[in-house]
Amino acid sequence: MEASKRIQSLSASPTLAMAARAAEMKAAGIDVISLSLGEPDFHTPDHIKAAAKQAIDDNITFYAPVPGYPTLRKAISEKLLKENGLQYAPEQIIVSTGGKQALCNAILAVLNHGDECILPTPCWVSYSEMVKLAEAKPVFVPCGIETHFKMTPEQLEQAITPRSKALILCSPSNPSGSVYSREELAALKQVLLKHPELLIISDEIYEHINYIGEHFSLAQFPELKERVILVNGVSKAYAMTGWRIGWMAAEPWIVKACQKLQSQYTSCSCSIAMKAAEAAYTGPQECVRDMCKAFQRRRDLVVRLAREIPGFEVTVPDGAFYLFPKVDSLFGKHYNTPEGEKTIQDSNDLAMYFLSEAHVAAVAGAAFMSPECIRFSYATSDELLTEAFRRIKEAVKKLH
Repeated sequence: MEASKRIQSLSASPTLAMAARAAEMKAAGIDVISLSLGEPDFHTPDHIKAAAKQAIDDNITFYAPVPGYPTLRKAISEKLLKENGLQYAPEQIIVSTGGKQALCNAILAVLNHGDECILPTPCWVSYSEMVKLAEAKPVFVPCGIETHFKMTPEQLEQAITPRSKALILCSPSNPSGSVYSREELAALKQVLLKHPELLIISDEIYEHINYIGEHFSLAQFPELKERVILVNGVSKAYAMTGWRIGWMAAEPWIVKACQKLQSQYTSCSCSIAMKAAEAAYTGPQECVRDMCKAFQRRRDLVVRLAREIPGFEVTVPDGAFYLFPKVDSLFGKHYNTPEGEKTIQDSNDLAMYFLSEAHVAAVAGAAFMSPECIRFSYATSDELLTEAFRRIKEAVKKLH
């Protein structure tokens, strides 16, 4: 007896695996600082929690419509119009159990066996595995530190083949923190207009954690809007990771396809969480701005600290809450253990070295298809970040 070939072909999430390893060490009494998970350390704002409590008292505890409560879909529609200048009717929106499900819904709904999906790398760990679930082929486009980890129009053109069906673009980016400007997206648009068969899945979950003042989406180009599947949610902007509410805005045929799919394997999202999300979108937004300011302060802190570490090549992230330094100059270096000398062969070895020697959990860049890098989440306190990078600096000094 064994698991299906579909499951055997999948990789477990390296991010969650490193977080679990760090948790095990903490449980054993080891002082581990975890910079692995992309999870804000802030508490969900009080007005959002109050809406959830009220929903419980109002007995909103029954099955909801599969695509989400009409009031929440209307609130998302209004948010898109007010903040992004995008017109989507509530019927063009489906609410899912986290942005992760919304992404997977989109991929399963539009990709067929043998289709190709273009993934600029570094990219989030789950994109390629979701594409595999759809029996399609991920096509990786390496984007290095020299382009701030962003894909150029020339790279996009070269990646497109007769089998290309979709492009997944994440801005602000996990893991690099890079943000595509309006001008950069306009250049990509010119390539996309030549290939009308290509759909765009635009992952905008970090929209509000943006330090350059403007978020721009490919959906804001009228010529592309019908081909864009816009995915977002409340997890990052409103510190609501555990509430598991994400959503998609797209053309009606795509939303209907995702609704059919979702009806068979999760039905609706949590009724209480949806009411909380509604309060997030319709309530005061100062909490979002305050958290973004805190993340920007932490960004500045970790950039300064990381640049003091020999072997770290650091770009300044424009959004999200990740630092993604290039560290391959440390590969081939050695360190001593009670069992003898060991060698840092790659980013996986380096991440494990930082965990064992510095007691700091990070995620190897190989997990994001950029093996020359390593990812640190700075979604934690200034004090812990300062201590974590002090430990890492000391650990690097021990390499020879």
